[in-house]
Parts: sequence; C-alpha cells; structure tokens
Amino acid sequence: PCKCGICLMNPPDLSGGDSVEAVREGIGGILRDGKFPVLLGGEHSISIGSVKALKLDYPGLSVLQLDAHADLRDEYLGDRFSHACVMSRIREEADAVQVGIRSLSRGEAELIDERGYNVFWAKDIYDNRRWYDEAIDSLGGDVYITLDLDVFDTGIMPSVGTPEPGGLGWYNTLGFLREVCMQRNVVGFDLVELCPDERNPCPDFLAARLMYKLIGYVMVSRKWRI
Repeated sequence: PCKCGICLMNPPDLSGGDSVEAVREGIGGILRDGKFPVLLGGEHSISIGSVKALKLDYPGLSVLQLDAHADLRDEYLGDRFSHACVMSRIREEADAVQVGIRSLSRGEAELIDERGYNVFWAKDIYDNRRWYDEAIDSLGGDVYITLDLDVFDTGIMPSVGTPEPGGLGWYNTLGFLREVCMQRNVVGFDLVELCPDERNPCPDFLAARLMYKLIGYVMVSRKWRI
C-alpha cells in the first residue's frame, strides 16, 4: 500500500435522498479514473451502489460477503434498502457467496434452501481452512468483497451495530482473503458496520489494519498476475 498510494476522498453527498445512486455515481467516477475503489461505511447498504457501478465494467461480477447475518430479507421495517436486505438487492445484480453467517430469520433460511445459495456457516469454518477452496471455486473470475465487521468474533470486534456470539478469527480470515485475492481478480471491496466505542479503540485499529492488508493483497496479486 505504501508503494501504490492511497487517496482519501470526501464522503458522497447523500442529501438528495437516493444514497444507492450517489454511491453508484461516486464509484463510477473512481473506475473511470482507473483507480481501485475501497468503501468504508457504517450502513451496509452502501454496497448496493458499489456493486451496481462495478457490474457495468465487469458483467460477470460475483460478490463475496463476509458477515454474521444473511441480510436476505426482501424488506425490513418497510425499507427494501435496509442493511438487513443488502444481499437481496445485491443478488438481483450478481451471484454471491456468503461466509461466516450465524444469524438469520426463518424466511431467509427457507430462501437459502429453495434457491441453493452458497453459504458457509460460521459454525463449520471458524477454526479450520478446509473450506477455502470450495468457497473460492464458487466465485467467478471478477470479485467484489463486502465485509461486515460483525463477521469477526466479538472478542476482537465488539464495536459493531448488531454483534453476534461466535465468529471468525483474525488469522483465519486474513488467510482466506489472501487466497481470494491471489486466485481471483478482486475489483473492489468495502468494510462496513463499524460502530466505534471511545472507551475501546482496539476494534478501530483492527478495521484500519484489515483495510491496509486487503489493499496489499490486491496490489501484490495484480503484480503477480502480470
């Protein structure tokens, strides 16, 4: 990352009311400039606009979601663009693989079964790497990563809006992300749902370090492929 450079941009203007379109336009501009997009968000729904923009340049795009929650509701409290619905909206645009899931509604569970969605449950993967190849083989060539920080065990990442017991560890997650970057063309990523606690800054550093590591994995993998 220190060699490729990082440009920090101002948050998009969401005052117009259509946050999905605002994010889509912002990411579209970054792509036209030949840059690699990284989004940092609170609300997970920022991922929808990002996927919409990337799908124009990468028609075969697939999405890798790391998350504690399935986020497959069609609407939540009357809102189809809630954080609880983000993967339903994304799956309308692209295929997806969901990793680390350990909380979902009955309706979401039935949907996963009916449609045969690729889901890797936290209880099966938290302490081993046997699932890496199967998950990566389920992805297409061009991949967008959306990482909800509540995918991590709450012992290392308590600062999230909707924490869930259990979750993935630091090294296991990094190992998987590195393999994804080396085996696929990662075209962008986001880190979402950080809810900072001024009494405990450690999770903030985890999020920052994770972003830095992911940028490094992507850039090294691109150089390696060239």
